[in-house]
Amino acid sequence: MQEFNKSISFDGRDIRLQTGLLAPQAGGSVLIQSGETAVLVTATRSKGREGIDFLPLLVDYEERLYAAGRIPGGFLRREGRPPEKVTLTSRLIDRPMRPLFPQWIRDDIQIVATTLSVDEQVPPDVLAVTGASVAVILAQIPFYGPMAAVRVGLVGDDFIINPTYKEIKEGDLDLVVAGSPEGVVMVEAGANCLPEQDIIEAIEFGYEVVQDLITAQRELMSELGIELATEPEPDVAEGLQTFIADRATEDIKGILQQFDFDKAARDTALDEIKEQKVAAAIAELDAEDPIRVATEENSKSVGNLFKQLTKKLMRRQIMEQGVRVDGRKLDEVRPISCQVGLLPKRVHGAGLFRRGLTQVLSLTTLGTPGDAQEMDDLHPDTEKRYLHHYNFPPYSVGETRPMRSPGRREIGHGALAERAILPVLPPKDEFPYVLRVVSEVLSSNGSTSMGSVCGSTLALMDAGVPIKKPVSGTAMGLIREDDGVRVLTDIQGIEDFLGDMDFKVAGTDDGITALQMDMKIHGLTMEVIAEAINQAKAGRLHILEKMIATIDTPREELSPYAPRFLTLKIDPDMIGLVIGPGGKTIKGITEETGAKIDIEDDGTVMIYSAESNSAAAAKRIIEGLTRKITDGEVYLGKVTRIIQIGAFVEVLPGKEGMIHISQLADYRVGKVEDEVAVGDEVVVKVREIDSRGRINLTRLGIHPDEVAAAHAAAAE
Repeated sequence: MQEFNKSISFDGRDIRLQTGLLAPQAGGSVLIQSGETAVLVTATRSKGREGIDFLPLLVDYEERLYAAGRIPGGFLRREGRPPEKVTLTSRLIDRPMRPLFPQWIRDDIQIVATTLSVDEQVPPDVLAVTGASVAVILAQIPFYGPMAAVRVGLVGDDFIINPTYKEIKEGDLDLVVAGSPEGVVMVEAGANCLPEQDIIEAIEFGYEVVQDLITAQRELMSELGIELATEPEPDVAEGLQTFIADRATEDIKGILQQFDFDKAARDTALDEIKEQKVAAAIAELDAEDPIRVATEENSKSVGNLFKQLTKKLMRRQIMEQGVRVDGRKLDEVRPISCQVGLLPKRVHGAGLFRRGLTQVLSLTTLGTPGDAQEMDDLHPDTEKRYLHHYNFPPYSVGETRPMRSPGRREIGHGALAERAILPVLPPKDEFPYVLRVVSEVLSSNGSTSMGSVCGSTLALMDAGVPIKKPVSGTAMGLIREDDGVRVLTDIQGIEDFLGDMDFKVAGTDDGITALQMDMKIHGLTMEVIAEAINQAKAGRLHILEKMIATIDTPREELSPYAPRFLTLKIDPDMIGLVIGPGGKTIKGITEETGAKIDIEDDGTVMIYSAESNSAAAAKRIIEGLTRKITDGEVYLGKVTRIIQIGAFVEVLPGKEGMIHISQLADYRVGKVEDEVAVGDEVVVKVREIDSRGRINLTRLGIHPDEVAAAHAAAAE
């Protein structure tokens, strides 16, 4: 392809597209740039594999540390396992692209986005999303696009398009909106407890700019002389769909109206209908019957068409009767139960949250600053002090499969729950612990990510973490047929699987903290999005009431097994004194007390230990080391060594002064040993500190009140 360049300007910022220069053998490629951030995005299609009955789309986002002028750490000095941010960006690209491909495509499609250059102003993720749309169009892969994405920030009262890292950090909103010509297809957001109306306005603001980017892509297509690729949908075997509908429709309707069926009973009943009414009938057909021949040629055709029929009937029941498969109203939440403190206090905090058949156990661990996660990616942040990990074992859905390391889904759900909780966590200077929450999904039937948000809130409060407010979450669904739309509160598995939207909303009673919307249709209008956000509020507050009834404030006491923190501030010039040559002093304090010590550059000293006495002892030693001694102060000290002309006394940890023999008593002393011995405790006063910093002590002229005060201070 001939090299071609196009620039798009909006809101004072430029996006530049360059095609035809890089990756000529890829199906389609584009270098998309803004500022000094540049991402190469390619799209390639290859012949499908046998037996595939789904859309085999693979999206990979690749970070290279050379993009920021850095060399990777580790023994190999090359990029290895992708950081969490890389996985999340791959998902960010996948989620708006997937619903815009025809679902009948069975060819392998791969989108690869590689960050070639990055500055500290422009995040590359939203550029990669828009670049994916351009690459797919250039590759002539069937696609209901164009599609584009922008980030919306909120600084003060002003919305900002594609804010810088600094603006994101200082603002109250980090929202990504992706859209097609038909409407919004994806939303991903973190917010500082913003009202619903602010979120709605932000999405609308972002989608207006998305339409400008869509127009620019259409102009690019026109200038290059290309059109969106189209291919006919493969024909289903004639009569097979009708054959299945005639034999199964009434039975499926009956199952969908058995409101007392749980997930397992419903699935079993549907499988029996498929086998006894459909598969058995096909088996009785003549061997040369076209329907039997078609099913033998494609063994999965019956299952797929039966699933489509079930989807159609479930959706019709909701649209026409306003009743869901479990008998609930459209805006009704399943039964809620909560429990805290159900495990021994070796676990610092535990919360069990159950909504219908979905059950999540969240567990909190309090750690020390050294437990913070070091970030080795292109994001400016270098560490994380709040970690949320989500596990989804196979038994949670009654299945068996090998247990492996977390996949993209687990990482994505954990990140969403993490984002929902972050705005309510106490600042580091008030609560210096590193926090890790692990959500174990024990049973799944819809919205385990929002169950993790609720379980995390319970576990954090059970652990005594002083969160600002409890956070709850719910997942919204959607059924759209022609011009009719039904919004569903608290969707369960079948409604997620057979519905058109999965819209997760989390927040406090003040506002929204996290938002994630994924579509299975080609776009959604702002009116429907606003309806879903507002309807979610009632469901979220209902769940919050149930949680507060279980635990309404964080516990006042931490687990006895949680580390104890003490902090103090020292003069930064004394940091070297506390550390000592080669770390000798600080190591000695650690060995003596059993406490761990971290010192920051500003002189903040953090001491932590599982036992409060150990931390207190270390604090006393450090205070002694850094305390400035002045003339006239009185101390209870210990004799450390004796020389011919006097005795050395440790008045503070690591600080000694000398009592001259003439200052030991108010009479003549013949030998120092006649008055004191090594190990004796003596009350002394600072007589002077000479020009060389040496401390001269005396036992003379000390008032009885000063003696008593010295003993009291030592006792503390």
